[in-house]
Amino acid sequence: MISFLETIMGEQDKTTYVFAQFRIDVAKRLLFEADQIVKLTPKAFDTLLVLVENRGSVLSKEELMRLVWPDQFVEENNLAQNIHSVRKLIGDGVDGVRYIETIPKRGYRFVGDVTVIDGSGISDAREHPLKFLTRASGNITPGSDSSASSASATRPDRALTPIVPKTQYVVSTNGVNIAYQVVGDGPLDLVFVMGWVSHLEYFWQEPSFVRFLNRLASFSRLILFDKRGTGLSDRVPLSDLPSLEQRMTDVQAVMDAVGSERAALLGVSEGGPMCSLFAATYPERTLGVVMIGTYAKRIWSEDYPWAPTAGHREEFLEEMQKNWGGPVGIEERAPSMAADPHFRDWWATYLRMGASPGAAVALTRMNAEIDVRHVLTSVRVPVLVIHRTGDICLPVEGGRYVASLIPGAKYVELEGDDHLPFVGDQEEILDEIEQFLTGAKHEHQIDRVLVTVLFVLFGDQGKQEQGGSITHERQQAHARHEVALFRGREVEVTDRSLFATFDGPARAMRCGLAIAAAEARLGIAVKIGLHTGECDVLKETMGGDTVLLGKAVAGAAGSGEVLVSHTVKDLVAGSGMGFEPRGKKVFEGLPGEWRLFAVRES
Repeated sequence: MISFLETIMGEQDKTTYVFAQFRIDVAKRLLFEADQIVKLTPKAFDTLLVLVENRGSVLSKEELMRLVWPDQFVEENNLAQNIHSVRKLIGDGVDGVRYIETIPKRGYRFVGDVTVIDGSGISDAREHPLKFLTRASGNITPGSDSSASSASATRPDRALTPIVPKTQYVVSTNGVNIAYQVVGDGPLDLVFVMGWVSHLEYFWQEPSFVRFLNRLASFSRLILFDKRGTGLSDRVPLSDLPSLEQRMTDVQAVMDAVGSERAALLGVSEGGPMCSLFAATYPERTLGVVMIGTYAKRIWSEDYPWAPTAGHREEFLEEMQKNWGGPVGIEERAPSMAADPHFRDWWATYLRMGASPGAAVALTRMNAEIDVRHVLTSVRVPVLVIHRTGDICLPVEGGRYVASLIPGAKYVELEGDDHLPFVGDQEEILDEIEQFLTGAKHEHQIDRVLVTVLFVLFGDQGKQEQGGSITHERQQAHARHEVALFRGREVEVTDRSLFATFDGPARAMRCGLAIAAAEARLGIAVKIGLHTGECDVLKETMGGDTVLLGKAVAGAAGSGEVLVSHTVKDLVAGSGMGFEPRGKKVFEGLPGEWRLFAVRES
């Protein structure tokens, strides 16, 4: 994809920017410190160039992401990584020197003194090409003082259409085509080996998986592939499904196709044994290995007592044969998301697209025969083993055992019950991986944004439907549907509540009214509360007094009522909403006295 910056190269290919001892050569897309090239990834270079072109102006995070990644959905973390890399390489903040300034709640601004050299000599270049093109395109002008710009970046994950990386093919042994993708342009190559079955393009249809892969790609050149017989790779006869040895050969073929001489390997579940065998067999091509929720052996024995028995495996195979096409195995692999209807639908489709029923059963039988205990002691590259303590699919004892046999392996045990690494607290897993592979600890910055929080508290009563009561899943589905329609962002959904945020209080109120009306038609008692204020944003969650107050307001609402704080009411003058006073209230542990109002459609 041609970047936004590259489209204007013809207009400014003779321009050079100089600040302190640094020089940006636009035509060559290089940053120099004196006469030495400073190695920046292409997107980090683009980030620096955008900031320098718009020096003195505040660019919101949304504006920066739009300019650096045009027409592409990326996580905000990618921008934070670029800013961090640039700051580190140019010594920003060292000895009090400051080039890139963080403007709380607004964005970033380049504040260094810049000299502009073009083909005709030296100029102060007060009118910058990027500013002109941004205005001409009808977008927000960089440097705008609009306080809404950062808030507008908050949007529901599922309302976005992710950019699926280009799928390519390489011919491996026996003429089988292996599908692969490359994401990111970091300094190290990282081969991602998914367990069980996979489908490259359907990875990108689940927001939590997208976040996981994008974070890996923020510090690596991430290489993804479907093993033969699965996903987008060639289907093969069941008798020719890949053994561990064949899978290693296919990994080599993909590495050769992308020009990777050495790479780190990241194996999930059954991907772990393959990665350990690859590292022991081809140490010259292996930088290191990360294994998540892995095992050495898949069937019980007296010296490996935490694996399922052969009888239990047969029961699972029977379930696969009977129910393939549905969300098979989701309760073991993603218990925290097993009741989420969107995730269940994605998982079922992902499995169907990943393998036929016969191939899935045959692969599972083959995986049950894996035993790499004798291989682990031969691994001589750096290894990180990560396992969650409550993993239902693969008990934690298996991870401890694997790490104990690999010389010098680092073992990290984390809280959680989910087997899939992109479900649950993925950030703590990703932090460990990044620090292990790069030596740099990821810094999570707490950001503060102005949002309207909406809490829905579900009741227990519901109309009878098809012989039973309305389920929690149906309650959630109705509420989530309305949140998506009103462009809210889901933060947390449980059997008892829904928490969402909005960048506008009027839409949040209308969403609350729509939820209350929909649930009333089903005979479900809900209580809804809203408050507007600054929230702390960290990882994938939000916190602070605003969140606590929003939940407290919901708790004070009557059945079927949408209750708001006076802050919300004061912000929506002229919206056409009506309000009925509900008195003043002091909430325990929260500051201030709050006037509350019930919302009514005017």
